[in-house]
Amino acid sequence: AGDQQAALFGQACHAPGMAKNTYGTGCFMLMNTGAEPVRSQNNLLTTVAWKIGDSVNYALEGSVFIAGAVVQWLRDQLGIVEKAADIEALASTVKDNGGVCFVPAFAGLGAPHWDPYARGTIVGLTRGSSKGHLARAALEAIAFQSWEVLHAMEADSGIRLTELRVDGGASLNALLMEIQAGLLRVPVVRPTVAETTALGAAYLAGLATGVWGDLSEIAANWAEERRFLPSLDAEETARLTDRWLRAVERAKKWEKTLE
Repeated sequence: AGDQQAALFGQACHAPGMAKNTYGTGCFMLMNTGAEPVRSQNNLLTTVAWKIGDSVNYALEGSVFIAGAVVQWLRDQLGIVEKAADIEALASTVKDNGGVCFVPAFAGLGAPHWDPYARGTIVGLTRGSSKGHLARAALEAIAFQSWEVLHAMEADSGIRLTELRVDGGASLNALLMEIQAGLLRVPVVRPTVAETTALGAAYLAGLATGVWGDLSEIAANWAEERRFLPSLDAEETARLTDRWLRAVERAKKWEKTLE
């Protein structure tokens, strides 16, 4: 299995409709779609999740190019935090983004846009904008991009997500996970074992060699460390996501317009 497929398995997302998101330098979301491949109509990838014996499970996959890397940029290029972990405290100094929207398209946009000409864009700045607002907008950008991928997955699969399982270094940021739960309007669940790629690879190898008898034994090992519950209503979510999508349109095809 590939690393993201292994992470899906390690998160015990064994049933159709279960999904995980890995928050690292980028974000990598996979949704189990079951025994039949789903051909995406929304610019996602259709992939084999795993094969056990003669049984094949498929998944939809969406990749976000810049996630935790936006925090690295704020640290290394702008110097507004000394350590990446400081971003949560800085973003928590403000109650919202103050109207600031940050689209970190430093290397173009990944799923579901696939626009190599998009470039990083910050809109909504005023004289009142602070580094706290910029920090919060950066965390929100990670969550908004993941929301876009999940929205596409739900449209393709016809399955409404009931919870999102998360892993990766940036999943330790509690504020980010709270923002993510609010936008998705489903619980975001962090497991006790964060290294789910290695765990999934071990599970697959152990299943093949008889260490575990079946998927139910593996699923029983999965344990929740923390659950983040949604706090936004549908109207507020729609307002925020509409503003995000308008900002994304400003970023798209930017480099191409300069040719």
